[in-house]
Amino acid sequence: MRAYYYSEDNTDKTFSHDSGKNVSQQQLEECGVYYFQTKGSDQDKDNQINSISVERKYNSYDIVRLSSETLDIDDKLNMFFDEHLHEDEEIRYILEGSGYFDIRNLNDTWIRIVVEKNDLIILPAGIFHRFTLDSNRFIVAKRLFKENPSWIPISRKDAVENSFRNSYLISTQNKA
Repeated sequence: MRAYYYSEDNTDKTFSHDSGKNVSQQQLEECGVYYFQTKGSDQDKDNQINSISVERKYNSYDIVRLSSETLDIDDKLNMFFDEHLHEDEEIRYILEGSGYFDIRNLNDTWIRIVVEKNDLIILPAGIFHRFTLDSNRFIVAKRLFKENPSWIPISRKDAVENSFRNSYLISTQNKA
């Protein structure tokens, strides 16, 4: 796992933007972010993901593939990079490639999380975040979800009175 404070500048969002200030897994957990890296054989990895799926009641999945060849990739990346939240957890298991999830910590500072093959990341409902590919511009991810997920992105400006955002803030209020 590699996470660090995001260095704000006007360069390409697919660049690392590494400030040199690392963020620990414990700091991510304080934000409600769950990170796990599968290990072992392919069967071992499948068993680990299945175990987490049962524990967290994920009963469906799909596979998403993003690359330079994806139709309208730049439009998609711009949409994913717009700061937003979801009213459901966002769960991604990286099968191939790599990218970045940026989250707002409890002090409203951007943290960049590098995701690579065998990484599982779970972002809680109500957390502000965004996603982009890295400079390799390629990722294949398994999206896990419960029944009828609401993947509608709610932009920050529209989330002021969002009940899921308020619940997230309450659940993390003593951790900042």
